[in-house]
Amino acid sequence: MVTVGSAALTTSKPLWLLAELTYRCPLQCPYCSNPLEIAKYKDELDTEQWISVLRQARKMGAAQLGFSGGEPLLRQDLEVLIAEARRLGYYSNLITSGVGMDEARVAAFKEAGLDHIQISFQASDEELNNYLGGTDSFRHKYEMARVVKKHDYPMVLNIVIHRQNIDQIEDIIKMTIDLKADYVELASTQYYGWSKLNEAGLLPTREQLARAERVAHDYQDRMKGKMKIIYVVPDYYETRPKACMNGWGSIFLTIAPDGSALPCHAARQLPGFTFPNVKHMSVEDIWQTSDAFNRFRGDDWMQEPCRSCVDKGKDFGGCRCQAFMLTGDATNADPVCAKSAHHAALVAEVNRITAVSLETVKTQPLVFRNMRNSRELAP
Repeated sequence: MVTVGSAALTTSKPLWLLAELTYRCPLQCPYCSNPLEIAKYKDELDTEQWISVLRQARKMGAAQLGFSGGEPLLRQDLEVLIAEARRLGYYSNLITSGVGMDEARVAAFKEAGLDHIQISFQASDEELNNYLGGTDSFRHKYEMARVVKKHDYPMVLNIVIHRQNIDQIEDIIKMTIDLKADYVELASTQYYGWSKLNEAGLLPTREQLARAERVAHDYQDRMKGKMKIIYVVPDYYETRPKACMNGWGSIFLTIAPDGSALPCHAARQLPGFTFPNVKHMSVEDIWQTSDAFNRFRGDDWMQEPCRSCVDKGKDFGGCRCQAFMLTGDATNADPVCAKSAHHAALVAEVNRITAVSLETVKTQPLVFRNMRNSRELAP
């Protein structure tokens, strides 16, 4: 980090660009990481504005590109953006539910130059999958997964794991084997956005988690060399924080549907920030000089125990959003860390939530991610 005049300039580059094309989505997953205020974001970037973002980020060094949402398939210009990404030299990834996709569109994506398609499932059981997604999507997802494989894409499946489906984890893995997946991400729910709102119904018990880990590790061994299974433990059960986004403003750049630039997709919830917008600032100026991207770079912002911790260059103090949600102060150590003064309170809260039986949990309604609920939750 160097200073030129009053501007702090970083030597890091936005190597990974996440293009959240829209917050619109045909599914209503109660663990969605989109902001609760999705109903507010109607003024999406148009095609030319997105192309400008892709060009600017690529010029700065971005190489990995994720098309995400919401559901990016709802953008009718998706093929145009994919083609531009290929022309610019990105490795591009479509992160989708598969709902709204057909074989003709998969072929069009291939023609445009898309490198990678990741399809999400909510469960291996059709009834539970459709309940969690809020729509009858399971059979279509299954068909689309086979179509993706047919068109010579690597088969990449993502299943968010939580209390409602974790006991089916072996059936989930068997489903991915049946679909001949190459990569499987069993991604335990991380509690931001809608999942934070629903954590009482989603947080698995320690016993459920221990069993799921045993099953996942068993299949990792069985499928070694055939399929890569990635199992992500919930943050709340860790004793060391993850290196969130590989450090704030280090390599990850998220552009929201309205053009807001974020160091991570959950950063909007942090108070005291005015996040810059690509409609008004260049990507380079945003990355280099904006307060939002410089606020938690380096370690000058850190409090103890992070400031003197030997691991601060590895975990960067953990997740700023999680620190804010659990302590009210984004500069605190992530309470996931056993060294945090707030860790014991997090453990007690996890124990309180998970003491409720699964039968009782199932009688308590989840808040589903949709525009109506978003409007009701808006301040």
